[in-house]
Amino acid sequence: MRLTDFWERMERHLGSTYADSWARDYVIEALGGRTVHQALAAGEDTKVVWRAVCDALRLPPGER
Repeated sequence: MRLTDFWERMERHLGSTYADSWARDYVIEALGGRTVHQALAAGEDTKVVWRAVCDALRLPPGER
């Protein structure tokens, strides 16, 4: 998944303003206790991060 696709999905589910704020502040245990921004900056694959976001937000399977 391209990074632009990842952020489009984040914005679709959380809104353009809240998506970035949530990604900076919300710590996800599945990402090693990191935020989305920290995980992406560390080079984590966007698909792995997106799956962790889906689990954290309890998105339906069709959104994965």
